[in-house]
Amino acid sequence: MPKERSEKSKAETNVPARSKSKAKIKEPERPPFEMAGETIQAGKRLRFELPIARLQTDAVASLPVCVIHGVNPGPTIWTNAAIHGDELNGVEVIRRVLLALDAKEMSGTLIAVPIVNVFGFLNQSRYLPDRRDLNRSFPGSARGSLATRLAHIFVTEIVERCTLGIDLHTGSDARTNLPQVRADVADPLTLELAHAFAAPVTLAASLRDGSLRKVARRRGARVLLYEAGEPLRFGNDAIERGVSGILRVLQKLEMITEAPEPDRPTVIAHASRWVRALRSGLYHSQQELGASVERGQTLGFVTTPYDGKRTLVKSPCDGVVIGHVTNPLVFQGDALVHVAEIGRHGHVAFGDSDRGEES
Repeated sequence: MPKERSEKSKAETNVPARSKSKAKIKEPERPPFEMAGETIQAGKRLRFELPIARLQTDAVASLPVCVIHGVNPGPTIWTNAAIHGDELNGVEVIRRVLLALDAKEMSGTLIAVPIVNVFGFLNQSRYLPDRRDLNRSFPGSARGSLATRLAHIFVTEIVERCTLGIDLHTGSDARTNLPQVRADVADPLTLELAHAFAAPVTLAASLRDGSLRKVARRRGARVLLYEAGEPLRFGNDAIERGVSGILRVLQKLEMITEAPEPDRPTVIAHASRWVRALRSGLYHSQQELGASVERGQTLGFVTTPYDGKRTLVKSPCDGVVIGHVTNPLVFQGDALVHVAEIGRHGHVAFGDSDRGEES
């Protein structure tokens, strides 16, 4: 027995001691994101408000903001909706995007502003209380009208921190739009991101004075403007395509690793035309959003309330219907149908027609 214990003890002493694990080298943490006196740590999100102005009641009207500061380095981008207060689809798009993101698994930083024109939103109106269009008021002024003050806050606090913005809109004033992206497709990176978004149509759109997109571009930020649906209505297809498109852009920028696959590639159109009423009366639409049409094809017709005479409305080009009115009461000269020019074989048609314009 002593011999066995001795051999056992000897064997045990020959077992190498457990090696001490080396101290794990701690990678430097990503610096916090600071904005308007708030500090957001890496891997966290924070919702806060930017004061805009005092109301007549002396209460403060403010701009709601949510920042997701990813745990890993990456680009800083923003997304916004309701620059026009009655355009609601984008508000829901941003809500769903925020629910889909996890700061602990994200790279970069997302600044989300679901309701920019809070005054119009509360009043169910496109405009601010002074009837100004916020998307004609950028870059704004710290001492100007309510519209220009709000525009100034948005530019200085949000746009100037970012390299990309995704601006969400719907049709306006009794119009509805096919889901589409409007962007500077001559810029290679913007075009690449538009392909990633993969809306049914991407329209080369001119920059309008006073628009967010023009001011942001001058400050070095690219912008995708998403148009889909109609005011004061939720459209499920428009919302779902908006959510998926934003997630695909985030994936393209390597801010997230997974995003829904597009059902088809986007079609690029470098021109579009609004078809106008040749007479006043009641407009009867015969083509749905997304319909492919040929030059000379009937889009609808206008009648009077009293007789059977029809004034036909025809397409001026081969293309796709990307917008139309929803109110049948029309005056002579009213814009009825918006057609993106696309060739019969799916190629883009170049011409001297009107280019798409800012919402």
